[in-house]
Amino acid sequence: MVNLNKLKILHLLSQRPDSTGSGIYVQAMIRKATACGYDNYLVAGVHSNGCDVTDCIEQDKSMFVNFHNADVSYHIPGMSDVMPYESARFCDLSENELREYEKAFSEIIQNAVIRFKPDIIHSHHLWIVSSMARQLFPNIPMVTTCHGSDLRQFQNCPHLQESVLIGCRKIDVVMALSEAQKNEIIRLYHLAPEKIIVAGAGYDESLFYLDTKPNPDPVQLVYAGKLSNAKGVPWFLRALQSIRSPAWKLHLSGSGSGEEMAHCLMLAKELGEKVHIHGALPQQRLAEIMRHSHILVLPSFFEGLPLVILEGLASGCRIVATDLPGTKEILGNLDTDIINLVSTPRLCFTDQPYREDEHSFEQNLKKAIQQQIDAASKCAQIDLAPIQDKLYAYTWAGIFKKIKEAYQTCLTSHTAISPQKTAIHRSSSF
Repeated sequence: MVNLNKLKILHLLSQRPDSTGSGIYVQAMIRKATACGYDNYLVAGVHSNGCDVTDCIEQDKSMFVNFHNADVSYHIPGMSDVMPYESARFCDLSENELREYEKAFSEIIQNAVIRFKPDIIHSHHLWIVSSMARQLFPNIPMVTTCHGSDLRQFQNCPHLQESVLIGCRKIDVVMALSEAQKNEIIRLYHLAPEKIIVAGAGYDESLFYLDTKPNPDPVQLVYAGKLSNAKGVPWFLRALQSIRSPAWKLHLSGSGSGEEMAHCLMLAKELGEKVHIHGALPQQRLAEIMRHSHILVLPSFFEGLPLVILEGLASGCRIVATDLPGTKEILGNLDTDIINLVSTPRLCFTDQPYREDEHSFEQNLKKAIQQQIDAASKCAQIDLAPIQDKLYAYTWAGIFKKIKEAYQTCLTSHTAISPQKTAIHRSSSF
């Protein structure tokens, strides 16, 4: 019988745990689980120079798959096609490269299970590593958190769908970030609705909180995320070009790679001294900037549950964001003038608007941003009292209550499945 007060949890993440939203999520879960008396172990993918997560887990409680090094010869495949660090794309990997990827994670996961003997596996992303872990260890109860980017990979890599479904359909409990995402998981993976729990995602209330705002001359705007097309950054920066007054300044935080980041940086530099380019920031520094900013802008074309909006709101920022399902789930029923939701343009690909819709999208962004700049210039401080209860539900403390319930459900409902070969079974069409 598993002692629910002394759980041993093996956390699995295929990419870097010190970067991106899923990395922040994993670190937060480990901290909350440790505070509850649970024992934690982490398996993750890292670059050859490693990563530092010692502030959330002991060094001897982690194992890493080293990319661009001895374990895997190429860069980490990102769950998004554009990552805030150098990365490969799953859709570009050859069969041999995929086998190299699977072999490395298979060996590390098996070694971790032998060493740690977990009561439960908590993996992240409904994708290759989660499917592998389920097939490797059918007798260990398993929970998987969907982050949204995995759903995009599933649609963008049809040649991998069959192998991914083999294991993912046998996961005991899947946690979705929103109701909209739950429905998408059911549609794509054909999972029973009762296996999916909407747990959400959270923000760190010790970092993101209301502080006294500076004088709004200039009005301080902040963007935090990848510098990429999928985040809508080029259209956002072009929308700012014709906003002259009241005076404003943009804090552009985040990184990316390749031509998309270069294009974003070029557009930012065209705005001159109005833009402060920060690069990638640690959470502590980003929180400080948000507490002293008046407006957060998130013009993204795709999000699961956008944590940055929660962080911005908790820090007292007005919000301009696209009306994505996850965003509307957080903000849609809030009757307040501190939020502007902009219609997401029609997309011809996952992150590319139709050319004929780009101008209207920029104009709509401009109008919403202008409205909030005007409002912030007259009233820097906003009142969070009407939405405080909603915000608390999205703190990591509030989210982890749901995670604990998911663990308990998983442990009590788990039915061992027949062991399978450890190799991933691919579609013959691969």
